Amino acid sequence: MGGVLYNSSGLPTFTLTGIPELENSQHWMILLLDTLYIVSIVGNALILFIVKEEQSLHQPMYYFLSLLSVNDLGVSFSTLPTVLTTFCSHLRKISFDSCMAQMFFIHFFSLMESGVLLVMSFDRYVAICNPLRYTTMLRVSRVVHMGLWVITRSFCMVFPLPFLLKRLPFCKAIVLSHAYCLHSDLIHLPCGDVTINNIFGLFTVMSTFGLNAALILFSYVLILHSVLAIASQEKRLKTLNRCVSHLCAVLTFYVPMVGVSMTARYGRHAPRFVHTVLSLIYLFVPPILNPVIYSIKTKEIRRQLIRMLVGTKF
Repeated sequence: MGGVLYNSSGLPTFTLTGIPELENSQHWMILLLDTLYIVSIVGNALILFIVKEEQSLHQPMYYFLSLLSVNDLGVSFSTLPTVLTTFCSHLRKISFDSCMAQMFFIHFFSLMESGVLLVMSFDRYVAICNPLRYTTMLRVSRVVHMGLWVITRSFCMVFPLPFLLKRLPFCKAIVLSHAYCLHSDLIHLPCGDVTINNIFGLFTVMSTFGLNAALILFSYVLILHSVLAIASQEKRLKTLNRCVSHLCAVLTFYVPMVGVSMTARYGRHAPRFVHTVLSLIYLFVPPILNPVIYSIKTKEIRRQLIRMLVGTKF
């Protein structure tokens, strides 16, 4: 596939790839990706606008939802430049520094999404198990501190990754498997010792995604225990219904992630486009579905959307 290309700074230049097996459907892919980006950006921007304008939504749960929407916008804008140029044109080269920057932001927002889902699960736990202490336990100042903790932890965990890669020599043909830069893709390209990178990567995954998933599961065990103590079946269902949106958001985030991980681990002989499509699903599905889920399940958001649509029509 040719040698390694270096720029004037001595750093390698990477080649991005689309979906070679679907080249005949490239125009349909461009149309699909454009639609997905528009839905994601408009949907999350609408959530932010509605939460800002609707006074009844000025509550901890919806502050966390706003942070989730900001995060989903970040995911979309992180991948948008290279995905569109890769599928819409033949400009598939990306410099080392640009690739490192994109990798940083993609993984930063992925870790941040996992953290936001964790603090949202804490919000649901307090609302259901300690409703009388909800307003005191989740004051605005505490919500801000929790949000800053999520952002800071995500930044600190991802920040070393570009520097750990930059110290390594690249002597292989550096054609990436995707239309964007991911650490799991880049880590296979250096010809030096990547033991430190692998150890740090495993530590990051276990201490963020793994720990967050375990804590979310634990919070729902406590919620379920509290709900089962309610005598009335109608009240039990009504209480559980308050968690449906968050549960859907958790599944929307973690199921594609597990799918990508399992395919990377056990599906090495699968066609390359399978890995690429699963990776696209992992990055595209949560930013698209999160606004849809919360719009359907939240009466105030749904009412504001209908009001905006009626106002636009007439």
